[in-house]
Amino acid sequence: MQFPLPQAFINKQVEAALAEDLGDAGDITSLACIAADTKTTARLCARKQGVISGSEFAISAFAQMDSTISITQNLQDGAQVNPGDIILEISGPARAILSTERVALNFMGHMSGIASATRRFVDAIADTKAKITCTRKTLPGLRAIQKYAVRCGGGFNHRFGLYDAVMIKDNHIAAAGDMISALEKLRATHGHMVKIEIEVDDLAQLEILLNEKNHRPDVVLLDNMSLEDLRSAVTQSAGAFILEASGNVTLETVRAIAETGVDVISSGWLTHSAPNLDLGLDF
Repeated sequence: MQFPLPQAFINKQVEAALAEDLGDAGDITSLACIAADTKTTARLCARKQGVISGSEFAISAFAQMDSTISITQNLQDGAQVNPGDIILEISGPARAILSTERVALNFMGHMSGIASATRRFVDAIADTKAKITCTRKTLPGLRAIQKYAVRCGGGFNHRFGLYDAVMIKDNHIAAAGDMISALEKLRATHGHMVKIEIEVDDLAQLEILLNEKNHRPDVVLLDNMSLEDLRSAVTQSAGAFILEASGNVTLETVRAIAETGVDVISSGWLTHSAPNLDLGLDF
């Protein structure tokens, strides 16, 4: 994968997941019914078509459970799979493999589900200039994991948090007084390396920004606009800002949104609602 997560981060996330699952007593099922010296080979396979993400989390889980487990990785993150495709082959103590199974599948199923959903969106607009991006609508503590999965599916990342880019929303504008006041204060506070995005609800607000010469934003988010208004916004802006469309973005609507000429289409659904990809581990 072109944008891998740090191994130390992966190991820490996996360690916490294993601790949660094993508790103080360990896998009381496997400990009771499987002899300690039993060896086996298992295959982690795709059961549905999709895109793989999270394989390094599964590999880390098996390695942390038992260092004698041997793993062969047949497919890398970002690879498209069909039912029956073998992603990982795992050999070693049966107890350890079974004790790791659910943690490995939880990470990979969730991440691969996001990657698969993202790929469907990306493919739907492949011949347009628009890019698909995620949002901050992520599970607490799992943002980097979910955003990585979006990249595996061919999408792009929005800002990671409140700290790395400015995004002025309707409540900021209400509290600051108006759009231009908010922009003026931000330009006076932050240096040129901090990008500023502002949300507008209609074309009248967009026109105010276009008439502003001294404190223009870098990106304008067109929130829940009709297709007609999105097309008008693209025409009116004439490249003055990066235009991001957001709201009511589904697999059924994303193509029409992209065809309006916007630069970016953001979807919170990719991280908060994409279904797991069905994967399985069988001896």
